[in-house]
Amino acid sequence: MNNKPSQILIHIAGCGLFLLLPFLFSPDRHQGFFSVIKNPGYYSDLLRYVMMLLFFYLNYYFLIPGLYFSEKYLVYFLLVLVCFFIISYVPQLFDLNRGRRIPFPPHPINSIPGKQMPGERPGGDLFSMRQNIFLFLALFFFSLMLRISNRWRRVEKEKVDRELSYLKAQINPHFLFNTLNSIYALAINKSDDTAAAVVKLSGMMRYVLSDATLEYVPLEKEINYIRDYIELQELRFGESMQLDFTVKGELHSQKIAPLILIAFVENAFKYGVNAEEEAPISIAIHIFNAVLTMKVHNYKVKRDGDTDNQHGLGIANTKNRLELLYPSRHMLEIKNTERDFTVLLTLNL
Repeated sequence: MNNKPSQILIHIAGCGLFLLLPFLFSPDRHQGFFSVIKNPGYYSDLLRYVMMLLFFYLNYYFLIPGLYFSEKYLVYFLLVLVCFFIISYVPQLFDLNRGRRIPFPPHPINSIPGKQMPGERPGGDLFSMRQNIFLFLALFFFSLMLRISNRWRRVEKEKVDRELSYLKAQINPHFLFNTLNSIYALAINKSDDTAAAVVKLSGMMRYVLSDATLEYVPLEKEINYIRDYIELQELRFGESMQLDFTVKGELHSQKIAPLILIAFVENAFKYGVNAEEEAPISIAIHIFNAVLTMKVHNYKVKRDGDTDNQHGLGIANTKNRLELLYPSRHMLEIKNTERDFTVLLTLNL
């Protein structure tokens, strides 16, 4: 998330430091601040640096997006050259000392050969020209690289957003299909809990269609969504389901990507519940110091027509979303044996 006030402060600080350079490069700086500002040549240098700053922002906000990114390279570089000559020569018109300078002054009687006179630059105009070229090129390449880098990051973000939208589009039907199966089972058995299950489903769908469209949601809402899903499964399976579900830690003020945990819970119920078998399911979520740890364990039960490749469209999608949203902030370990299935997720919120 961009912090605009801090960015403005960084720009102000950077401009202020850059405008200190005329003072630092002044040959009179050792004689004090007032000696520098009394030198008329200081103001022409200051004007040149101000114009360089204006060129930096002109290049960054207008020339690069309007010409360079449009592949109008000839026009772009011609305008850059025009800007350089304007910056190099316009400030000289305001140099009040320049008209009184003698190009090749004779050595005064009391002068010492090789000694620098007050207000004189080491190297003279050649030094000043080299300095101008160096600073101009530095600002030019810095603005160009910064703009290209920002554009690349924006393109990458748009790519990630498109991929996440695609994955979410897959997750929602997957969730709806599983949940409707649960309610269908209740309806077939003419359970009195069918109406309560429909109400629970409506609340869950409201979360999926509203909050889950956001990039991040409060962690408490995500945990409540998991609770609702578990309660829906309890309505379906009743006493035949053996479940140990625990949540510990501080949920407030924490945020998480929506629907990033539910796939592991869904998988446990889909492949770990059978009324004819004892197959306990364990789901533990722990939050400490903005680090979430989730462990889901279920035993594999017999299912008609079950195959290995049926395991985990939701899990595959969740893996992809974790890589996109938490590329270096998560650890996911999955143990898939013939007897059981275990997921251990550590997530830096």
